[in-house]
Amino acid sequence: MNVSLPHALLGLLAVEPRSGYALTEALGNTGIGRHAWHAGHSSIYPELNRLHRLGLIEVTDEGARGKRTYGITGDGHDELRTWLVDAPVTPPVARNEIVLRMFLLSSLDPDDAINILQKIVTHAESEAEEMRLIRHTYPDEIPAGPAGFGHIAAEYGLRADEAVVGWAKWAIGQFERRVSPTDPLPSPPI
Repeated sequence: MNVSLPHALLGLLAVEPRSGYALTEALGNTGIGRHAWHAGHSSIYPELNRLHRLGLIEVTDEGARGKRTYGITGDGHDELRTWLVDAPVTPPVARNEIVLRMFLLSSLDPDDAINILQKIVTHAESEAEEMRLIRHTYPDEIPAGPAGFGHIAAEYGLRADEAVVGWAKWAIGQFERRVSPTDPLPSPPI
């Protein structure tokens, strides 16, 4: 099995059994879906069927109108552990719109570039504040069980957002130092 959606589903089901609807909510525009892996029901339901056929998850409850609650199996735990422990950590395929924009910033007038960078600072500061609120619940330790599920990820997000703020402020300083809009910054290695 490759990376991502199946492992996100297995990880969420390792925390607690959930319905397809609850998994869709978790991978939607909030929580893990907003910060790590976004997926909609058109991807999730076929993947749940596939994971079920592979014996990595099981139906733990069936409710009205065919609502199913899924739980992870022992084989599912093994697959999740193998992916987390043994699979190489590789960067995503190079298709990052934000990084592309940063490569191209020097093509703008400094005022436009600074405006974009200021927006990045504002956004990253807002995201960092959200992560601080999550981290504030358990400031000194990682709680055991489901309560700790997002703790390490929230700390990663907080530190990443703080790094983005620092970088963007540095970049603003670089553009502010430019003598005139016609003085290009050195081209990045491509």
